[in-house]
Amino acid sequence: MGLLCHVPMSLVAQEEHSRGQHQEKDVVLNEVVITCTGTERLLKDAPVQTEVITRKMLDSYGGSSIQDIISGLTASFAFDQGDMGSQMQLNGLGNNYILILIDGKRIHGDVGGENDLGLIDPHNIDRIEIVKGAQSALYGSDAMAGVINIITKKREKEGLQLENSTRYGMYNDLRQHNGVNIGVGKVTSYTNFQLQHTDGWQNTARQFAEGKILEDTRTKTVNEYTNWQIAERLTYNPKKNLEFYADGSYYTKIIFRPTDGKYPSCDVYTYNLMYRNASASCGGKWEFNEKKKDVFTLDVDWNLHDYYYKYTARTYEYMKLNGEEYGEMNNEWYSVPFYPGQKNLQSDQQRIMAQAKSIFHLPYKNTLNSGLEYRWDYLHAPLRTVDGSASDMTAAAYVQDEFDWIKWFNVTTGLRLVVNEGFGVRVTPKVSTMFSLGDFRIRLGWSQGFKTPTVKEMYYRYLHVMGSSTIFNMGNLNLKPQTSNYWSASGEYRGQRVTVSVTGYYNKLDNMIALVNVPVEEIPSDVQMAYMGDGSGKVQARMYKNMENAQTWGGDVNVSYKVFGDLTLNASYSYLDTKANLYDSDHDKMKEVVIDGMAHHKWSASAVYTHRFTSVYKLGINLNNRGSSMRYYENNGNGKPFQLYRLNTTHDFGNENKKVTYRVDLGVDNIFNYVDRTMHPYHLGTKSSGTKVFGNFTVRFKQGKKLKAYKTKVLKNNNENED
Repeated sequence: MGLLCHVPMSLVAQEEHSRGQHQEKDVVLNEVVITCTGTERLLKDAPVQTEVITRKMLDSYGGSSIQDIISGLTASFAFDQGDMGSQMQLNGLGNNYILILIDGKRIHGDVGGENDLGLIDPHNIDRIEIVKGAQSALYGSDAMAGVINIITKKREKEGLQLENSTRYGMYNDLRQHNGVNIGVGKVTSYTNFQLQHTDGWQNTARQFAEGKILEDTRTKTVNEYTNWQIAERLTYNPKKNLEFYADGSYYTKIIFRPTDGKYPSCDVYTYNLMYRNASASCGGKWEFNEKKKDVFTLDVDWNLHDYYYKYTARTYEYMKLNGEEYGEMNNEWYSVPFYPGQKNLQSDQQRIMAQAKSIFHLPYKNTLNSGLEYRWDYLHAPLRTVDGSASDMTAAAYVQDEFDWIKWFNVTTGLRLVVNEGFGVRVTPKVSTMFSLGDFRIRLGWSQGFKTPTVKEMYYRYLHVMGSSTIFNMGNLNLKPQTSNYWSASGEYRGQRVTVSVTGYYNKLDNMIALVNVPVEEIPSDVQMAYMGDGSGKVQARMYKNMENAQTWGGDVNVSYKVFGDLTLNASYSYLDTKANLYDSDHDKMKEVVIDGMAHHKWSASAVYTHRFTSVYKLGINLNNRGSSMRYYENNGNGKPFQLYRLNTTHDFGNENKKVTYRVDLGVDNIFNYVDRTMHPYHLGTKSSGTKVFGNFTVRFKQGKKLKAYKTKVLKNNNENED
């Protein structure tokens, strides 16, 4: 009797495994994307080339951060993690030109500078969609290099779901995630908490400072830091086709800098760096034509990003006194003491955005996407702007039409009208086409980019001490908007087992804004007196200025091959070249240079194996390789070429439809222990500390209506099998 009972259940398990493999193939072929057009499209039918990092890839790779995930799974990006955030580059263009979205909404960080990607919890990511090239017609001014859209996991609308994940690695690298989802009637609440900490590490003690090479500094390659975030999202569904939401978050980060060194110029700091982010938003979605899925959405959000010095020892800072209470000292620069525990605000950046969007499926296979946007940026920086604060306002209207008149041919056109309070009116167009020939796709595209100078690029000014160098950076009120023309062509084959895509592109930018060296006399006289006494030139002056033009061109190749049901091989390669004109203050002329951070060759490759051995255990193995050729810079040397190998194994325990499931990740990063020991402050190819072992434990619990429905179905199937 036991054998008779065992056989049917084994057959059921085999059938479920086989069914899962077929479903997995269907998912790959029928992946739905939204970023390229703002409307839902099958990946294979997306009129603009779109790269997707799927949920399966994310789970298999087991990345600790968004930087780790993107750099390991696609070849087009380069990252350089610093105290201020992440220096990111896509196809030759940096942070200022890359738009990062979470579920279609912009993240907020250091406007015009580095983005703190610690705001993104990797455990909440369902997939990542990447669209390269100028997307200003649809997404606005920040999308001249491309768009990264982080799609978060969809939560159950009924029942209770709990999740805890703890990751620990060398150098006390701790990543903690907790999530609570509760659905009661028409209301759903999701609360998320994340914490990240590392003690940091030092690849070398050598540093060039004070005009010589120091052999025993305490300067770290990556400083110790701790950040944490708590977020809440409430949704209300009065009807099946109507949803309202409200969400908010609070985030803080502190970077601990060395205080126990012996060289004041580089490893004895008297303050740490502190950041604080907050956000609040609300909106709704109405699907008013169920058959055609016409949609109207409205979103309003507010974001805050504060930057402080938090003092660890008594420190004298030059400050411009403002207020009648200072009498004759008003508007003069004076040395003011700060004491341990005190904070000194460097900048307060706030943004308010409102967006209304509609999607209509019109006759003759037209899909119309249109919207209105309003954006207000505010900068309050008493010590870093002339007047203490500045602001900027932009309004825009856009429309995009997708034509699918012929089954094998698509044309998508778009237009954005931008009105900026300081730079007037601008129209930005785009056109893309796609030809479908069975499993083959050919895509052609042209789009314009448009970006007004940021508030920081116009108004910000601050003193930057780097080793023995003192640099004064200045904004420029005479900047012009940046424009670009982007052309691309791609071919793709997407079959049952093999997917291959090849893309070539050319991007030409006019009036590109860069921070360049200028004569020291450009520093305002009041600042000269405060920082440099007689203005003798001991401080290097730099100012944001427009270059004449810049160009980037290259190609990307992506290949995926499903060897058999459980084994997939992936490879990605990117070639890049750049050219820009930079002002040479020593010779008073423009000179041709490459764009900082450019590498001609980048690649990533992986072998992914997954197999469910029983109904309660699944094994995953991911062997990954990524690398880069030399990265070129105008100052402080070039970054060395490197390649790193990484192994991650996943162990899933429990049937995913049960109440409780467990996952264990065990892995080794940088298997062959490559360490770049270039001395500070010169550029590194990679900041990896060498071989690192890590582990992650996740437990999930769920209880609710869907679970009960599944149990009923299983019992019914078992009874039928017994009959």
